[in-house]
Amino acid sequence: MKNSFPVAPVTGAAWHVMGGRALKTPSPFGVMGIVNLTPDSFYDGGAHHLAPAGLRHALTLLEEGADILDLGAESSRPGAAELSPDEEIRRLIPVLMGLRRKVPWAVISVDTYHAATAAAVLEQGAAIINDISACAFDPALLDVLVQYRPGYVLMHSQGRPETMQHNPQYTDVRREVREFFERNLARLVRAGVPEDRIILDPGIGFGKTLAHNLELLAHPEDWLDMGRPVLMALSMKSVFGGLLSLPPGERGAATVAATALLRARGVFWHRVHQVAAARQGLAVATAFNPGPLPGGPSVE
Repeated sequence: MKNSFPVAPVTGAAWHVMGGRALKTPSPFGVMGIVNLTPDSFYDGGAHHLAPAGLRHALTLLEEGADILDLGAESSRPGAAELSPDEEIRRLIPVLMGLRRKVPWAVISVDTYHAATAAAVLEQGAAIINDISACAFDPALLDVLVQYRPGYVLMHSQGRPETMQHNPQYTDVRREVREFFERNLARLVRAGVPEDRIILDPGIGFGKTLAHNLELLAHPEDWLDMGRPVLMALSMKSVFGGLLSLPPGERGAATVAATALLRARGVFWHRVHQVAAARQGLAVATAFNPGPLPGGPSVE
């Protein structure tokens, strides 16, 4: 298996994670591989929700070139119900501990908004918390972030998964997402979260119509000049269903195309289900753009 930490000769804001380590990738892009440990995933229908299958899938994604593994035990698809922290931890810990034993160098992110879950996984070696709520669903999560100082994904969402797609409305979606990042970056830093731990995710599909999503995707420059790296989580999402009338299982090619286009626009980090295919698209985007692409981590 490859090591995820060679230095890449690109420029831009670095993303630091647990222990203050700056993430560096062997390519001028970064790939976060999705490991769904939910029995009701919108994409794979729960194919990897049991611990042995989840661990095997995570190891496969590393073999395919994932720089980060993002473990999620609670579905955040539109209409999904909340999971208790106890059940979330029960699903996560066996896979997390298995990865720590087999591939101790792996960078592990956990997709959660629960403070108790975040503390439990950080104690077991997770390096990043990927939170869909900006600490709004469980305000105690902010205390965990201040205490442990992991990498943190600050994501925009309008509403909770149960209701977020019930007629989402904006006066100006670009301006409102930008203001959300400005407001919450300032709040997190004031509370004691180091700014270099934070990455921005515009939350495509979270409380947004197809028109809202496309408007945001057409203008990644809105967040790329904020001094923080950007994570794009587009993989297999409903934007491709609305645009192309494709079911989740047939959105792979569209995901690769969008991922490559966004890398060419400066988005460095990409959260995907199909790591090998995404890396191919990102490699093509890199080859077709002479010179260093914008949006990468700085070399220290």
